[in-house]
Amino acid sequence: MTLWQADFYHHFPQREIETNLWQLLICDQKGNIIVESSCPQSQVNSQWLIEQIQSNLSKSYPEAIAVFRPQSLSLFSLMGQALGIKILPTRRTDVLKRLLLDKYYSPLYNPLKLEASPPQSLPENLWGKTWRFASFPAGEIIHYFRQQPIPILSIDSQDDPLSLGLPSHHRISGIVIEGDRKAMILARWLAENHPYSLNFIPTEIGQSGGLILESGLSDRWVLVTFEDPEMATSAQQYEQRKQENKGLHFLLVQPDDTGITYSGFWLLSSLDNLG
Repeated sequence: MTLWQADFYHHFPQREIETNLWQLLICDQKGNIIVESSCPQSQVNSQWLIEQIQSNLSKSYPEAIAVFRPQSLSLFSLMGQALGIKILPTRRTDVLKRLLLDKYYSPLYNPLKLEASPPQSLPENLWGKTWRFASFPAGEIIHYFRQQPIPILSIDSQDDPLSLGLPSHHRISGIVIEGDRKAMILARWLAENHPYSLNFIPTEIGQSGGLILESGLSDRWVLVTFEDPEMATSAQQYEQRKQENKGLHFLLVQPDDTGITYSGFWLLSSLDNLG
């Protein structure tokens, strides 16, 4: 499938701020820029997007365009309907996001930052028995889990640690949830909500905190909370490893700790927080 990645938004460049200009950027999965244009805010509509696609492309349109920003999703959806292009709402647009960081990032502005909504409580009927931090060698994590009979497995080829230049001995950090009889129910719910990242949010005193699951385009869920200095230290180490491993981390759901049966595995990549 021919898949492009696109963004349409008003950014704040490092030069003089031009708040009335919206920037359109469309690229392919290799990072080649297909369309790059801008327009005043007064011209922002789906028809302008349609004209940009039609005037800049002499070849056939892609089968799908991935869009991560909620503010521009409706515009792209209308454009897609008019041109027969499928629009995929997903945060997994890392190639595009790297281009946006190169173009617009500054210490005062992160072009990937989305407006955060208050996290919701995870439905009580989903939570299992226990959870823990864990890690897995970068050189083995993909091969190992692809060899297991896991009903729900989510590993994107672009997240291969070795292809990203990580040493094979690096430990990829993650969270393991032992759900007992609810393991498969939780795994199915996660699959429906499209996990994107798991982030530690500390309290002001740094001795407690929680893990926030980012999913969909802008959904946030309180996965766990804790008031334990030792656990907070482990959570800080978890975040440090994410930074060292280019945002890679994982979420594993299993019935118990025997290592015989798994319910769901997600290899996650949190580029948004790396800047």
